[in-house]
Amino acid sequence: MRKSIYIEGFSHGNNPVPAATVMGHTLMTGAIFGTVCETGKVPEAAEDQCRLMFDNARRILEAAGGSFANVLKMSFFLRPETSRELLNTHWVAAFPDPDSRPARHVIVSTTLPASMALQCDMVAHLDRPL
Repeated sequence: MRKSIYIEGFSHGNNPVPAATVMGHTLMTGAIFGTVCETGKVPEAAEDQCRLMFDNARRILEAAGGSFANVLKMSFFLRPETSRELLNTHWVAAFPDPDSRPARHVIVSTTLPASMALQCDMVAHLDRPL
């Protein structure tokens, strides 16, 4: 019934945790952050992390047979110094239609790992189960 989703160049370190899980039509992710696909490393610049975070979210959705059109909600965790405008730029690119955007929650956090400026998670409803 449950299917784990993994994508190349993205992991939760040595922890046995998939990028996402699908059950029926529902996809739920763990923490998604910006990593370089070829190395699995988190870049230093928040701009690069944000771009790569959205890219990893897209790749997770595609691995499950979905797209950003299937997303119901995304939650974001930002360090206090990370610009919400940076997030908004990538948000609008992923969800250009203001009449068809998912719910969103932004939480300012001082407890993210030291190398991360931001991370997210999401819930999506897939068109068909895996």
